[in-house]
Amino acid sequence: MRAGSVLRRCGPVLLVLPLLLFICLFFLWPIVMVLTQSVSDNAVLRLLPRTALVAADWDGKSAPDTTLQLAFVTDLRSVTDDQAMGDMVRRLNSAQPGFRTLMSKTIKAAGEQRDGPIDLIALDRKWGQPQYWKAITDALSPTTDRYLLASVDLMRNDAGDIISQPPEHTINRAVFARTFWICAVVTACCLMLGYPFALLITIATGWKKQVLLAAVLLPLWTSLLVRTAAWFILLQEKGLINDALMSLGIISSPLSLIFNRSGVIIAMTHVLLPLMVLPIYSVLLTIPRNLMPAAASLGAHPIRAFLRVLLPLSFNGIAAGSLLVFMSAIGYYITPALIGGAGDQMISSFIAFHASNSGNWGMASALGIVLLAVTIVLYAVYDRLVAPRERNV
Repeated sequence: MRAGSVLRRCGPVLLVLPLLLFICLFFLWPIVMVLTQSVSDNAVLRLLPRTALVAADWDGKSAPDTTLQLAFVTDLRSVTDDQAMGDMVRRLNSAQPGFRTLMSKTIKAAGEQRDGPIDLIALDRKWGQPQYWKAITDALSPTTDRYLLASVDLMRNDAGDIISQPPEHTINRAVFARTFWICAVVTACCLMLGYPFALLITIATGWKKQVLLAAVLLPLWTSLLVRTAAWFILLQEKGLINDALMSLGIISSPLSLIFNRSGVIIAMTHVLLPLMVLPIYSVLLTIPRNLMPAAASLGAHPIRAFLRVLLPLSFNGIAAGSLLVFMSAIGYYITPALIGGAGDQMISSFIAFHASNSGNWGMASALGIVLLAVTIVLYAVYDRLVAPRERNV
């Protein structure tokens, strides 16, 4: 009896355990890893452990003494991983320009003279300047907010205060603004096209309803790359759209619809339209069909009845669809990369660049954290707007 009682108590937990493991493995763990990468900074510390110990006694204002120089040279001689050395040089060069050539000269000298100290200041006068050693000591901390600040074009000055980066280095804010603007326009376009289509599906019957639903669902079963490539063919100067418009005499010369913002918005609207239609359609199904005739019988104009009756009742579907479209759009990479030009790339392209080309996982993770924060804020706003309406229903 006791074993059966324990089994009954643990039964529900065992049933949901696979789901909990799946969530932890594929959702929580990646988020934790991204958070860790965005504040982790061990590219220098793991290669310069002796320097880290000696640098604790350096005043940070004068030229380093021979003890600090010897510890630094000894650490350089101990490095056997060329990739790790490259990561350290990139990290230091991003903090203090000129480190790449300085480190190349120093590594070469340390390799030629395998024992004893090296007069680094005699090797290069830059080693006598405190800012280069300050860059090293600042990079010896295992954690940093450098990437998170840089993701929104901020930095710390020598006093440790947070300031804006120089204008020639500020790009992330502009890219985020461009990303959110494109996503907002795509969301608005999806809403203007999706709401009438969802309403049409709701009032349709029989095979017409099935055809309209299939028109929404079939694109979801097609690869995103295939759909984007199709728009690449349709939107080009000699594509189907321009040929059709010129054949009808609507235009006299081909429209520029590709490698610009217009093409990106058109392609993304088509790709994301089902995410707007389906939530609105699911809400419209729950609204009694006699409400609009009842409003008309009371003398309301169809437009007034729509604005005062149907539209407010379908607000939850509009909010859910808009949230889905916007949150999906901010992470789009393939469509802007293929259809857009250089000035139409969204933040996902920069994340891919930092992760794949430059190998700067910290910066890529920090940019991803900003998108995650925006997503959480959007969901909180959605919950604040929709939850009270659901409680009042």
